[in-house]
Amino acid sequence: MYRHSVRIDKRKCVGCTNCIKNCPTETIRVQNGKAYMIDERCIDCGMCLSSCPHNAMVAVTTPLSVLGAFKYNIVVPSTTLYSQFQGVTDIRDIYAGLYAMGFDAIYEEAKATEILAEAMAKHIRSSEAVLPLISSSCPVIPRLVTSLYPNLIDNLAPFIPSNEIAARVAKEEFCETMNVPRDEVGVYYISPCAAEMTHIKSPLGITKSDINGVFAVRDVYPQLMKFIGKAGDTHMNNIAFRAGAFGLGSAVVGGLSAAVGTEHYLAVDGICDVMQCLDEIDNERLRGLVLVEMMACKGGCVGGPLTFENQFVAKNRNRRIQYSQPRLDLDGDEHVRKYVNSDMILYDVPFEPRNILKLSDDVVEAMRMMDRLEEINRRLPGLDCGSCGSPTCRTLAEDIVKGQAVEMDCIFKLRDKVRQMAQEMVDLASAQKRG
Repeated sequence: MYRHSVRIDKRKCVGCTNCIKNCPTETIRVQNGKAYMIDERCIDCGMCLSSCPHNAMVAVTTPLSVLGAFKYNIVVPSTTLYSQFQGVTDIRDIYAGLYAMGFDAIYEEAKATEILAEAMAKHIRSSEAVLPLISSSCPVIPRLVTSLYPNLIDNLAPFIPSNEIAARVAKEEFCETMNVPRDEVGVYYISPCAAEMTHIKSPLGITKSDINGVFAVRDVYPQLMKFIGKAGDTHMNNIAFRAGAFGLGSAVVGGLSAAVGTEHYLAVDGICDVMQCLDEIDNERLRGLVLVEMMACKGGCVGGPLTFENQFVAKNRNRRIQYSQPRLDLDGDEHVRKYVNSDMILYDVPFEPRNILKLSDDVVEAMRMMDRLEEINRRLPGLDCGSCGSPTCRTLAEDIVKGQAVEMDCIFKLRDKVRQMAQEMVDLASAQKRG
């Protein structure tokens, strides 16, 4: 069974504990000088990828060599891709480069975002919406909510992520236009984050993903650079459905909310700030909100760990590209209207809570373990230094209760024990001299 898109390269890991201090769900531990992951806790936020100074955390994506697996290849470029290239002011140059790489058709994620934004706007106005509506376009957010905030599951938007919408619509349009069977068509997403790989391999909320592979932006970048400006005009304008300013702005946090068109929204980026915001919503401290747009990466998708360009430079480029395009009337867009009410943009599997903090399947045993956990935690220093290999003193107590650690893993407890033993040896030596 596929678990997660981040792997630990044991050869590079030096056990420095940087990853355990930055993991928001306390997924990582360090034992015997090497890090390891507790799979059920991971939400694929990618914080470990950016926090490891030794590059021991490795993102697993689809190699570009798989392009020959299908007769026809459709690419769904993340909106972030457009902001990675210095000096490229016309995104049609990027389209031409993608065609030159061997893709047969392009469907913009930005266009799918416009479909998503219009669908969310209609849903908010309906009586079925549970407000505030939490956007689920970032694949990390549903995993975070189902793991740590089960009370907010009903607040999750019922619409699949924009790249999944793009894949489904792209296959639908391509097969209808070209009169080819669906099994001959492969759809590949160019992604700024590793979480998309987990989404297609182990999807949440859908039975099966229509995306056949995920290429990292930083892997595509050098290949694409070879063709930009040299591909000619053969396919330059051969994009059936061009996105406008609203869709192109979605690479930056707040872009989706602007496309939805509500003033009563909150746009939050960065997994730690996202969790703080979810705490506030869960405790009913944020009232009057209609929409909460959340992105796990700082700045939005432009800050993804698999991007090439500095996020602030990319954000500025994205703004310039966005402003160069018209602000389309989404309600009047024929292509948007075709899919906005379709069931194909909805999740088809209900979200279920995932109890990642469960100590035992047996309730009585779990209560006993919790009592022991609290007792051990009271004896620990409470410094949360991470030197033991667990992110906090409480998680060390949890690991001890589960039999995965011992109390002497705490260096402060070990120091006290060594002092005690040293004093006992001194006392014993003194007693022998007196004897």
